[in-house]
Amino acid sequence: MAHLLGAEGLRLEYPTKVVFDGVSLGVDEGDRIGIVGRNGDGKSSLLRMLAGLVEPDSGRVTVRGGIRVGVLAQADDLDDDLRVRDAVVGDLADHEWAGDARVRDVIAGLLGDLDWEGPIRGLSGGQRRRVSLAALLAGDHDVIFLDEPTNHLDVEGISWLAEHLKRRWSAGSGALLVVTHDRWFLDEICTATWEVHDRIVEPFEGGYAAYILQRVERDRQAAAIEARRQNLARKELAWLRRGAPARTSKPKFRIDAANELIADVPEIRDRVALQSLAVSRLGKDVVDVLDAGVSYGDRLVLEKVEWRIAPGERTGILGVNGAGKSTLLGLISGTVEPTAGRVKHGKTVKVATLSQRMSELDEHLDEPVRVVISNLRTSYTIGSGSKAQELTPGQLLERMGFSSAQLSTPVKDLSGGQKRRLQLLLILLDQPNVLILDEPTNDLDTDMLAAIEDLLDSWAGTLIVVSHDRYFLERVTDQQYAILGGRLRHLPGGVDEYLRLRREQPQRTGANAATSAPSSGSGTGSTSPAAPTLSGAERRAAEKEISAIDRRLEKIQGEIAAVDAQLADAHDDFERIMGLQRRRDELVTETTTLEERWLELGEAIDG
Repeated sequence: MAHLLGAEGLRLEYPTKVVFDGVSLGVDEGDRIGIVGRNGDGKSSLLRMLAGLVEPDSGRVTVRGGIRVGVLAQADDLDDDLRVRDAVVGDLADHEWAGDARVRDVIAGLLGDLDWEGPIRGLSGGQRRRVSLAALLAGDHDVIFLDEPTNHLDVEGISWLAEHLKRRWSAGSGALLVVTHDRWFLDEICTATWEVHDRIVEPFEGGYAAYILQRVERDRQAAAIEARRQNLARKELAWLRRGAPARTSKPKFRIDAANELIADVPEIRDRVALQSLAVSRLGKDVVDVLDAGVSYGDRLVLEKVEWRIAPGERTGILGVNGAGKSTLLGLISGTVEPTAGRVKHGKTVKVATLSQRMSELDEHLDEPVRVVISNLRTSYTIGSGSKAQELTPGQLLERMGFSSAQLSTPVKDLSGGQKRRLQLLLILLDQPNVLILDEPTNDLDTDMLAAIEDLLDSWAGTLIVVSHDRYFLERVTDQQYAILGGRLRHLPGGVDEYLRLRREQPQRTGANAATSAPSSGSGTGSTSPAAPTLSGAERRAAEKEISAIDRRLEKIQGEIAAVDAQLADAHDDFERIMGLQRRRDELVTETTTLEERWLELGEAIDG
């Protein structure tokens, strides 16, 4: 594959911190790279250096001549005086942009609810973000850098973006580098993962699930590793193997390796124990929403909502922006009164809401973190029965990623992610038995999301979650509902069923009208041809070939292990080392080729 850009010996230093030191890496055609790491470790800085927006203190970035690079940064640089259409397609005539299937698809996928001829000035922050993303994707680029592209997108928009990026370039061409905390998105589009930590960039093969597997293997072999981080990673791996069916499209030897790693990992949640404790804390009656509706003037938001929420129930709520999710949460918490029907709350119900506004911190902004937590209860119990564990607020803070030094930091000086975690801590220490989480994943990195998920696994109470983060939603809830046309609908098929129902709904108004202009007739490019159906003989041959590939892959892993052992003993024998390294590279290349063939055969059989 052709080389597109590379970095050699990058060093980046701020007055109080060295971010990178001696980082070298490269990007080739066909690469789809996800960049992960803790907040503050330099993910966005790495992206900006590679994109040429930040100069490293030493080292260099080289780009192949003629390469077209596109960047979506976190900052908004749109001109308020432009129209939406001007920002996306510039001064192109209607017949020019409307004749491009990709541009029409981008407009329909991201801007369907916006006024195509309207000004940028009146748009919300989320709408401006979508216009910036649409402007980038409407262009023709060889390499695209995306910094948190899923921010302000709902589940439907994130699904559209993933599909667009997967079909944007032909196989083996173009390159994508993306910084995101959306783990479903990483797994859906990325073929490689770079972890930024401790001034280095460590590469891993595959998307998020494969990265977690390799990280656990790395952690098991490392001499000095943080035990808590390893346990969280192993627990998340257990979820990836047991709770996410889409993650199983891996060669058999990979699945066997994963199963061996999680053999002694218990189920993610002890549902029986949690349900029993929830009933003891809540009784049988929690919140009953009975034929309820809410109207604001002539606008009907919700109607005929019937939902009897049970103790210990863990439910995710889906819906487009403006569908009525916040209104439904208000009915449950009691902050919104129904205009039709009624809402009945149990006598022992204590509802707490983790809101997007973080208003719980307003009165504590000038106080150090240690002062804030000293005014709260002295202990917090997680788990139940023999597994119950009491934590002090300080231990809980440590579990949620705060260092001892950060306890002296005033709340107003905390990062967005730290404020989010402190907000959740204040709510949990108040011991509610019904917890509502409204977009809880904002400003949190993947490791911290895993820590919060682990904490919620042992929380005994009723949990209601609204989130555009599909991974988080599926990870912490046991069932999902959607608000469609003002009605609450149960989703036995989960998020996939919701996306199917949304596709079947009438098209949105707004910028979609712009995409209906006459074109040269190639369509929107939003569908892909169905996979051919195999005959019985072809299926048997494919299954036989898969079995042969599994056997060869397992043998190759043994050969690679033997080569590694010989390399460890080679010491100063340069010629022998070079010969062994060549042999190892050949085995790795053969592994990649066989895995790609395995996946092709698997897709053909599934089709």
